[in-house]
Amino acid sequence: MKKRFIPLAATLLALCASPMGLAITQPHPYGDGPPDKTLAPTFQVSGKTASQTEVLPLRSTQVQAKISGVIADVTVEQEYQNTGSAPIEAKYIFPASTRAAVHGVEMRLGQRVIKSVIQEKTQAKATYEKAKSQSKSATLLEEHRPNVFEMSVANILPGEVVKVSLHYSEKLLPSNRVYEFIFPSVVGPRYLGGSGNGTGEAWAENPYVATGTAGAATFAMNLELQAGMPLQSIASPSHQGLMQFSGKSSASFTLSPSADHATRDFVLRYQLSGREVATGLLLHQAPAGSGPDAENFFLLNVQPPAKLEAGQTPPRDYLFVLDVSGSMNGFPIETSKRLMSDLLKGLNPSDTFNILHFASDSAVLSPKPLAATPDNIQLATKDLSGHRGNGGTELLPALKRALAMPQEEGVSRSIVILTDGYVTIEKEAFQLVRKELHDANVFTFGIGTSVNRWLIEGLAHAGQGDPFVVLSEKDASAAAERFREYISRPVLTDVQVTYEGFDAYDAEPASIPDVFADRPIELIGKWRGQPQGRIIVRGKTGGSPYEASFNVGQESAKGLTNPALRPLWAKDRVRTLNYELQITPDAKTIKTVTDLGVRYALLTPYTSFVGVDEAPKEILAEAQAAGQPTGAAQPVVVVSSSSKGKTPGAVPEPGVTGLLLLAAASLLMNRQRPR
Repeated sequence: MKKRFIPLAATLLALCASPMGLAITQPHPYGDGPPDKTLAPTFQVSGKTASQTEVLPLRSTQVQAKISGVIADVTVEQEYQNTGSAPIEAKYIFPASTRAAVHGVEMRLGQRVIKSVIQEKTQAKATYEKAKSQSKSATLLEEHRPNVFEMSVANILPGEVVKVSLHYSEKLLPSNRVYEFIFPSVVGPRYLGGSGNGTGEAWAENPYVATGTAGAATFAMNLELQAGMPLQSIASPSHQGLMQFSGKSSASFTLSPSADHATRDFVLRYQLSGREVATGLLLHQAPAGSGPDAENFFLLNVQPPAKLEAGQTPPRDYLFVLDVSGSMNGFPIETSKRLMSDLLKGLNPSDTFNILHFASDSAVLSPKPLAATPDNIQLATKDLSGHRGNGGTELLPALKRALAMPQEEGVSRSIVILTDGYVTIEKEAFQLVRKELHDANVFTFGIGTSVNRWLIEGLAHAGQGDPFVVLSEKDASAAAERFREYISRPVLTDVQVTYEGFDAYDAEPASIPDVFADRPIELIGKWRGQPQGRIIVRGKTGGSPYEASFNVGQESAKGLTNPALRPLWAKDRVRTLNYELQITPDAKTIKTVTDLGVRYALLTPYTSFVGVDEAPKEILAEAQAAGQPTGAAQPVVVVSSSSKGKTPGAVPEPGVTGLLLLAAASLLMNRQRPR
């Protein structure tokens, strides 16, 4: 890519001239991209020229979350206002949970409520563009990633307040018997790789709000928890709020509106009394009169057997893949070092290990695996201490190198990846792992307060492992211990599910891998006929047979109304098909995903929500005829853990543009220095 030299004086003028003093045009912080772009999506208002700009600030985000058993029902309301003098169109990029089944969107303009409908993606886009051209207000919700959505809102009048509500459901699956509800509030920056061009994903480029700038949008949370079983503990490691208990199994958590809350993901963790996990069967039967296409759904959670007694653990080999790029500078890299130190100390004497660290390039600690001796662990710890975080996040070449490293026959290998995941090559990484993994498992550690969870979870899924997220340095030791316990030995192998007298079909997942530690088996599917018969789960634990049986008739007496199971089943099926598409894209599978989205009113990569206010606005036609402006870019709040909370660009990756700017500054100061 052609590099451009920018004098320091011109750069300072550009900073001073940013609209309203809020937007800072930084050197490309996560690659060799153009110096007038940064990476992190948020509101982007389309406009004609820089001199014809208006702003559409996001005023607030309000989250209402209700957790019943293992299902979270979430409504997110975003409020923003056209503070300019002309009608505008806005595009808002925002994060979401990777497991969110989005099945409802509505827009409110004053007293009018416009409910969106699901359509095939190109059809929805056409509907939106037609409404926009007819001077009608309209909304369009599209999926860029399973955890990155784009909301477009057309024809917002000057002074008009717009509220958009998003409704989704999500299943909560415990890890080490701890349940975790996560609401992503920040889309972290994405390293485009190489020249920073060629992805075709415009959402990955946007300006930042300067750290400490007042007037940012507020974030608030109201959460209600009905656990169904007595609670042992509950806390938010990410935010300080008001916790109240209304019973042994119920609690609420409130965050009052604050701009500071929006700089990191919201996380709530809770544990059931006696370290239990929710076990049982949920059923949903279509209401009478639903028609010939009515479907019934079930969700089964099975607590795994108790851990085996400690015995002779077979030797294992661990290959740690550590991100030391610029986005990891500061808190993330220091947390990774702490985590790595604890992971290495937890290895057994019979284990072997190696470390591959990567940024713009990669290097290994040793050409072959090292025995987990005190001397070798000390050698590795000393090597880790020298990393500070600099360079590009070239994850894909690092993964290729890791997967190609020789593996001793008969030794189980675990590849452990530590990164914030700020890249745009998720699909390529998933495909590579599925194709080249062979006899190994992949476990991932997401480091930071707003990691790219699609990458962290997707790599673990592709590698038949499990994801972990470490929010802070103080959590590193506990995360290392959870990982050590988790992989020490499987508690259930050769898992099979059978149905006796219960007409079940289309269950997800189609097969269940070995079960580690204290994570329950989860199965979601459909059923026909009457709620009767049994579901039986069989396997082996320590070589002995294991069986758990569930009486469908008894469980149906507890209720047959759990409507969230419908979109949750569709979400799981779409997720499975999307992983298949990453390996072998084909038109038939794409059509299947599209049909699922349309049938179940579900946001997917191939379906979108569109809503149109049928009342045209005369003032819009007048403004468009006069060629008035349509807006400007609205910058994003920086991730609180990114480069010690500084505005990205302070630690450039890989630094070519930054070096040019430093050189310019040096030359300028030398010329101005008294002789």
